[in-house]
Amino acid sequence: MNELIHHAAAEGYKTAVDTYVKGRPDYPPQVSDWLTTTLGLDNRKTVIDLGAGTGKFTGRLVATGAQVIAVEPVAQMLEKLSAVFPQVLAVSGTATDLPLPDASVDVVICAQAFHWFASEAALSEIARVLKPGGKLGLIWNLRDTQVEWVPKLDAIVNALEGDTPRYYTGEWRKAFPHPAFGTLQVQRFHHGHTGSAEDVIFNRVRSTSFIAALPDAQREKIDQQIRALIASEPQLRGRDVVTVPYETAAFVAVKGR
Repeated sequence: MNELIHHAAAEGYKTAVDTYVKGRPDYPPQVSDWLTTTLGLDNRKTVIDLGAGTGKFTGRLVATGAQVIAVEPVAQMLEKLSAVFPQVLAVSGTATDLPLPDASVDVVICAQAFHWFASEAALSEIARVLKPGGKLGLIWNLRDTQVEWVPKLDAIVNALEGDTPRYYTGEWRKAFPHPAFGTLQVQRFHHGHTGSAEDVIFNRVRSTSFIAALPDAQREKIDQQIRALIASEPQLRGRDVVTVPYETAAFVAVKGR
């Protein structure tokens, strides 16, 4: 299956599982209402958590009462998810090869994941497993670049992305429009990731796929750049607890009947 996974994800995520768990922010409280009201999840529905990773979003889906099926191609991440959510059916699969029958689920959610596999083929496969009128949800947590020091952190990270698919480039949007789905609708929420700089800045950066895949010496160089940034910013310098500001973008598209 590895030939179907981008090399940055295949290499980076299998070595950065624990860092991913520590460094990734949670989602804002408004997402719970988005799941139940906009996507209609409840105890009568079945939802696929596609590209589920370590289960960072899975708990939000479980809380709706829906039956959750987690689909993830990286074995190390799937193992971590299964340990945390033993009640969730966790299966190996990709967006273009979902191990589920036609018209069998009500909702498919891609949390922090769709940019990896955004294509007409993936949307066609998602549409295959969705019931008529079913919904596709796409959600991302993004550092809020309106805060002055955030673009400086992003520049350190983005300089190393190579050919890795990223949300911010907008390339994922080229998969739309798709004949199976209506127009994408979006809601945006704001929140913060608060904790030690080690977790909310360093581990967040280290959990980025293409950075996790780098040799040790290059990762240490990135740590040095981040230390220099923190030392230069009054909002960060000398603080035991810092807050990284985030914007959450939540999209939904409805499958035609």
